[in-house]
Amino acid sequence: MANPSGSFIWYELMTTDPDGAAAFYGPVVGWRISAKADPAAGGVDYRHITRADGGGNGGVLGLDAQMQQGGARPCWLGYLHVADVDEAVKAIVADGGKALMPAFDLAVGRIAMVADPQGVPIYVMAPIPPAGAEDATSDVYSRWEEQHVSWNELYSPDLEAAKRFYSRHFNFEFNESLPMGPMGDYCFIDHGGETIGAMMQKPEQVPVGMWNFYIRVPAIDAAVAKVNELGGQVFNGPMEVPGGEWIINGMDPQGAPFSLVAKER
Repeated sequence: MANPSGSFIWYELMTTDPDGAAAFYGPVVGWRISAKADPAAGGVDYRHITRADGGGNGGVLGLDAQMQQGGARPCWLGYLHVADVDEAVKAIVADGGKALMPAFDLAVGRIAMVADPQGVPIYVMAPIPPAGAEDATSDVYSRWEEQHVSWNELYSPDLEAAKRFYSRHFNFEFNESLPMGPMGDYCFIDHGGETIGAMMQKPEQVPVGMWNFYIRVPAIDAAVAKVNELGGQVFNGPMEVPGGEWIINGMDPQGAPFSLVAKER
């Protein structure tokens, strides 16, 4: 794929109830989540997220009992593009990270799940582009398009160490920051010529370090009404942020944290 190394190229919802997730994110975001597992997933309940424009915007992994017994919990995870998964995992482990799931091959590429040195999980992936479309790019991240992930935010237990780690392994740059008083600095992530998100020190009320992804919707109040109607929770917001946009942070009915962003209140 033509995405620069270190790009977010896929997003995955791990959930205990894929059907429940479909019933929630459909009305809230506008996505369609497949009613049945992908037959190519090898017996795993893996479903695709489709936008209204027909493009894909990630996948949904149904957590079975064995996965949950192993510690898997509902959450959103991102996939970062690397040239060589095995070399990336080796370098990450040598730098204090962990290999959480061994590398394996899929029809669409080779992937592995790792944790950064602060324990935050993320996937690395060397994708295989479609035949005849070797220059294809992933568009699951888009700063301004609705139904795409619009912002990638890391709450890290050690902000400065995280900045060094992601700079070394994924070509992240940190050129600007926004002071937030007692909460510390909000450090913007520059990658591939654009600002794609930010990192901050993990707030005390957030139990563990995590990546937090903001999904773009048309208007925040209408989305909040759907979140509440469908059994989700809003923990923070609606709140206006610099630039005049509106955000909320919440949890879906199955317990996965998520966030929304919109231009309109």
